[in-house]
Amino acid sequence: MKKFLLPLLLFAVLLLTACSSNSPEATEAQAEDTPAKSDTITYESENGPVEVPADPQRVVVLSSYTGDVLSLKVPLVGVDSWAKNNPRFKEELANVEEVTDADLEKIIELEPDLIIGGSTINNIDKLNEIAPTVTFTYGKLDYLSQHLEIGKLLNKEKEAQTWIEDFQKRAQEAGDKIRAEIGEDTTVSVIENFDKQIYVFGDNWGRGTEILYQEMKLKMPQKVEEMALKDGYYALSQEVLPDYMGDYVIFSKDSEQDNSFQETDLYKNTKAAKNGHVFEANAKEFYFNDPVSLEYQLEFFTNNFLKK
Repeated sequence: MKKFLLPLLLFAVLLLTACSSNSPEATEAQAEDTPAKSDTITYESENGPVEVPADPQRVVVLSSYTGDVLSLKVPLVGVDSWAKNNPRFKEELANVEEVTDADLEKIIELEPDLIIGGSTINNIDKLNEIAPTVTFTYGKLDYLSQHLEIGKLLNKEKEAQTWIEDFQKRAQEAGDKIRAEIGEDTTVSVIENFDKQIYVFGDNWGRGTEILYQEMKLKMPQKVEEMALKDGYYALSQEVLPDYMGDYVIFSKDSEQDNSFQETDLYKNTKAAKNGHVFEANAKEFYFNDPVSLEYQLEFFTNNFLKK
C-alpha cells in the first residue's frame, strides 16, 4: 500500500507548487524579477554607438534637421536660428526656444533628452554631458537616406521609410507631368543671391534641387552641370549669369538681400526672364531638404510649372 501512496503524495506536492506559482502574489513577484522594456535604444551614429531615448520628448536641434524631427511628430524644445526664422516652421516652433551650440546654460535649462546637430557644431563634448548628442556630416548621405537615419535615431524608422516611398512616388509622377508640359530637353536652373554673391546649385544642395533633378529628372544647363554638380553649388558674377540661366529659373530669393541685378538689361534679356519663366520662392522657406521643406517645394513646383 505504501508503494502506491508515495507517488500520490508526490503528485499532490507538485500540484500545490504549480498552483501557488500561478497565484497573484507569485505573478507579481515574477513581474518584478522580469526586466522592464528598455527605455533606451542604441543608435549606430557615424561616430559610433550612442545610447539614446527610445521615445525622446525634449529634443534640441542645432543644425538643419528640424523639419525631419517635426515631420516625425517628436517634441522639440530648442532649435537654431535658421529653423526659428523659417516661415514653414513658425506655428510648430512658436513655443520652442532659439539656441546655439554656445548657449550651454540655456540648453541645460531646457532639460533635453536628445541633442542633434551637424558635425561642425562646437562644444560637442560639453553637449554630450547635458544629453546624448548625435551629429551628422552634411552631404554624407543623400537627402532621403538622411531622413531615414533621423527616423532610426528617433526610433521611428518605419514612419520615415513610409514617407520616403510615398514622397518619391508623388515627386516622380509630378515630374512626368512637368516634362510632358515643358518638354524633355527644357533646362531648369536654381539660383540664389546671398551677401552680394549669386549662386547656382547642383542636384543635392536643398532649394528643391533634389526634387527637380533627382526625382523629376529635369535637365540643368550644361554650364551649371559643369560648374555646380560636383560641389553642389557655384558662385558666379552677374556678368556671366545668362550662361547659367536655364529655360526656367527657380529663384530662391531673400528680400533682405541686394537683388538689384534683376533690374539690369543683362538679366531682363535672358530667355527665362523674357518669357516669364522665373519662379521666385522665399529663400527662408526653400533652404533645406527635410520632409516639411520638400513637401512645400513639391507643391511650389507643381503649381508653377503646371500653372495650378
